[in-house]
Amino acid sequence: MSWLKIDKFLLILICVVVVASFFPCEGIYKTIFEHLTTAAIALLFFMHGAKLSREAIMAGIGHWRLHVVVFLSTFALFPLLGLGMKWLVPVGILTPTLYYGFLYLCALPATVQSAIAYTSVAGGNIPAAICSASASSILGVFLSPVLVGLLMHTQGGTSDTLHAIGSIVLQLMVPFIIGHLCRPLIGGWVQRHKKIVNITDRSSILLVVYVAFSAAVVEGIWHQIDGWSLLAVLGCSIVLLTIVLIINTFVARLFGFNTKDEITIVFCGSKKSLANGIPMANVLFPASAVGAMVLPLMIFHQIQLMVCAVLASRYAKRVAREEAAKLAVKEEIKSA
Repeated sequence: MSWLKIDKFLLILICVVVVASFFPCEGIYKTIFEHLTTAAIALLFFMHGAKLSREAIMAGIGHWRLHVVVFLSTFALFPLLGLGMKWLVPVGILTPTLYYGFLYLCALPATVQSAIAYTSVAGGNIPAAICSASASSILGVFLSPVLVGLLMHTQGGTSDTLHAIGSIVLQLMVPFIIGHLCRPLIGGWVQRHKKIVNITDRSSILLVVYVAFSAAVVEGIWHQIDGWSLLAVLGCSIVLLTIVLIINTFVARLFGFNTKDEITIVFCGSKKSLANGIPMANVLFPASAVGAMVLPLMIFHQIQLMVCAVLASRYAKRVAREEAAKLAVKEEIKSA
């Protein structure tokens, strides 16, 4: 039952939230941590840019039909489902704050690492997954702030979209581009020291979460969100992911994609990026609101990992059976 194991990084995230709840950073320490957070986010996206391989992207860029389906799932299907969750607020299932958190989740790009990893485990189209997930991550820098602005405005919230895009470009996209331009110089080092890069990535996220939840605790987040609210977020995350997985599978089969492409669509079109979402929230929202805004994302992240682990195992068996059947047919043709 390895699929039931909770991601170790999520456990560390929970510990950071607990620490922030009891020991929030305030005063001069808050200022210091905010500057550290800004530098950490810049370093995070610099490393993402340095890791991105243009060769890998070009290898999968020809599957445009697949990429369109993944794009629509990430930036159209999810936001529409997010808007549909509005009726959960009047009946008391979600608070308005958590509902906005789900709207934010639905506006985010796909995660890169886990989408590719699960596609690989399941036996899917890996080059297409690399291209699709990477494109989603890059486009999300521009599209996610626009979607957040539209969704929040539709629901009566406020968001300066142009300012948000400018901040995102300056704090996230510029370091990303610089990192990618430096790839010929540091690409080899990054490949040889993947563990160090991963530690840098995760440390940056942990720092952002600590600062975000410190501000949220000072503003009284735990007086607004109780155990029932957490259970509601858990249930809504499961339902949201299930609907997306079912629709993506149906669409993939409706348009005649083979099994390997279906796997890529299912995994790349159902993920939401924690690595991009938390730093982006730090730029888009007031510090006091970030903690509540990313709470649905943190829970959804773990749900998607567990559910997709089961799907990857089943898809791997299906691909193995199909490959065995093809091999048997070839042997019959040769013997004939």
